[in-house]
Amino acid sequence: MSTVYEKINDLWDRKSKIELGGGDDRIDTQHNRGKLTARERIDLLLDDNSFVELNPFIQHRATNFGMDKMESPGEGVVTGYGKIHGRLVYIFAQDFTVFGGALGEMHAVKICKIMDLAAKNGAPIIGLNDSGGARIQEGVVSLDGYGQIFYRNAIYSGVVPQISVIMGPCAGGAVYSPAITDFVFMVENTSQMFITGPKVIETVTGEKISAENLGGAKVHSSISGCSHFTADSEQEVLEQVRKLICFLPQNNNETPHVVQNSEESDWREELLDLVPISGTKVYDVRKVLEQVLDDGDFMEVHVNFAKNIVVGFGRIAGNSVGIVANQPKVMAGGLDINSSDKLSRFIRFCDSFNIPIITFEDVTGFFPGVNQEHGGIIRHGAKILYAYSEATVPKITVILRKAFGGAYVAMNSKAIGADIVYAWPNAEIAVMGPEGAANIIFAKEINESNDPAITRAEKIAEYREKFANPYVAASHGIVDDVIDPRETRKVLRQSLEMLRNKKEERPEKKHGNIPL
Repeated sequence: MSTVYEKINDLWDRKSKIELGGGDDRIDTQHNRGKLTARERIDLLLDDNSFVELNPFIQHRATNFGMDKMESPGEGVVTGYGKIHGRLVYIFAQDFTVFGGALGEMHAVKICKIMDLAAKNGAPIIGLNDSGGARIQEGVVSLDGYGQIFYRNAIYSGVVPQISVIMGPCAGGAVYSPAITDFVFMVENTSQMFITGPKVIETVTGEKISAENLGGAKVHSSISGCSHFTADSEQEVLEQVRKLICFLPQNNNETPHVVQNSEESDWREELLDLVPISGTKVYDVRKVLEQVLDDGDFMEVHVNFAKNIVVGFGRIAGNSVGIVANQPKVMAGGLDINSSDKLSRFIRFCDSFNIPIITFEDVTGFFPGVNQEHGGIIRHGAKILYAYSEATVPKITVILRKAFGGAYVAMNSKAIGADIVYAWPNAEIAVMGPEGAANIIFAKEINESNDPAITRAEKIAEYREKFANPYVAASHGIVDDVIDPRETRKVLRQSLEMLRNKKEERPEKKHGNIPL
């Protein structure tokens, strides 16, 4: 008869085998590719000794194609929970050393179980993706497994934060789970996402392209917009995930964690020189953000995609805020199709998780052009209006310089629900820029003048004085106050404190129909 110690030794032998995954040779192969193992990644991401593994003994049930003779330690995915900066998170990490991380029926069961626990207990879910795709030996049940995951991604969207980290291949149907999640991280040179791989594309269309050029981190972070963050190494990308978690609440019923901040002065003399008065001169709006946010710390989202708009997270007086800002150094800060999508989705994320939104506005309008019109700028631009109008979190706008036309309305104007709108003294708020407006309104006077150039300059100045200054908007209550730029941080801190207990209801409905 076996003793209890023999039973315990057997238990630890089984666990040791599972922890070894596909074995030393496959682990070495993973390392030679510049990649860590699933468990090494978990150890880097989570606080020391905080990981608790669940369902390590789950095995596949497949019998076809010799699968009944194949073992799959851990079923190709490690699942469990742990902590990041002392706060609970749930995690799954696909193990490429076991069946290439391919997803089968029970592999999906493990992931779904951890997602369900995350939703029930109100904590973020983080997926570390490294998989060759569906386990074809299992046929349709592997596809059903993907469907089960997609369903949970969709149903739990806006309930708990969902983060995907692509740390190897992610192909075919597998890409749609990260696409539904809130944020996607990728590693340069070792991670790829695509629906159809290079070989299939070459067969069908004749186009030749490498996996990296088709679906690598640079492509998705700058062209497709499918990736929000990238880094040069797995260690760096996991550290980015840890930082992002700090800005987020655990779930949709909580507010973000407040961080004890140093006693910083609210007065920022440097702001006087950062924004040129002339609307034709460019500047980097990030320098304004550095002066306003705690310690100048700003975690930008989608750094290389739609650069004419800047979005990301920061803190004011220790409180997390979502930042939206026009970027005058790119396309004069105008709004186009990609920037509309970028900022709309960011606004909706912040609203889902009770993160106040601060908008720094300097916008000439929606970007003109045949490609933009034919590409659907009307439909895409409408997403901005919808997202801001729908959001019920505290919403504050600071007009730094230009605020023209429909883009002024779209960028969190009072009309679509801004709680507080501030303007700097040099702000120009009008239907269009003074130059264009003068050409239309005073066309007759300019054309009939003895010196059209001088007359035009005079009429531009007249229009700017009468209509394009912040005091006209302030006189109508469309701007709540015109502020000294050096006091921007102070008024934002005061406004956030005032709006802390904001409650705003929307008409009861199943859901709205955002123009997608």
